[in-house]
Amino acid sequence: MGDDAILFEVSDGLAHVTLNRTSRLNAVDPDAIRLWRTIAHEVAERDDIGAVLFDANGRAFCAGGDVLAMSQLAAGQPDAGAVITGLADVIHEGHRVLRESAKPIVAAVQGPVAGGGLGFMLVADVIVASERATFASRYADVGLTPDCGVSTLLPEAIGALRALELTLTSRTLSATEALEWGLVTEVVAPEALDARAREIAASWLHGATAAFGQTKRLMRAGLARSFREALDDEARTIGAAFESPHARAAVAAFARASSVRASAQSGPPTAQE
Repeated sequence: MGDDAILFEVSDGLAHVTLNRTSRLNAVDPDAIRLWRTIAHEVAERDDIGAVLFDANGRAFCAGGDVLAMSQLAAGQPDAGAVITGLADVIHEGHRVLRESAKPIVAAVQGPVAGGGLGFMLVADVIVASERATFASRYADVGLTPDCGVSTLLPEAIGALRALELTLTSRTLSATEALEWGLVTEVVAPEALDARAREIAASWLHGATAAFGQTKRLMRAGLARSFREALDDEARTIGAAFESPHARAAVAAFARASSVRASAQSGPPTAQE
């Protein structure tokens, strides 16, 4: 299980979901995307789960979609946009299932969050961030549009104007700024992150667990229908954006740079190393 893109275990009512593609900053590839949907359904459907702890291994929380993997998958496809739309639909199904479930989710964010990673993070109901965490959009860097629920979840969290600023500029928020903007619930020292997130999950499990779950469901239900529509729109839009000349060029450049970095990292150590 240690090699899985997403780790999943259940113990004493707590589902622990961990992003685990550390070499790719926990960016999700097609296998991870399908696994995300499978885990989401299991979390929602299992009666022995009362709460969820969502975190990540490595130095980053989530860099969104793995652009290199997506470009390789879409290469040579007659309708590359449709391939990307299909993958977005799979992610979105997982997001919908978790958002609509009666299982409260606490996210422990230990490092950088970018692009669709914001959407993964914002599926959680309570977000505890390390002082080392940072938050950015980066969609425009590769000529793409928001997915993973970002077009709905981000303005819901921080308001439309701030969401537009974050997605239409290169701004990166520190953990303190993210707290001030309402993007995260609280900020703690790195060494206190896991314990604090577990403390919150334990409070749900050791209290009125069913009531906490139903409260979460009710609070989210008012947005469910518009959220579904927004996700469908996102999937179509990112698929179309993927086929634009600018995105094709930017994605190709990103893929080349990623390949160069990967080759350099896998080469023999230098004398300085």
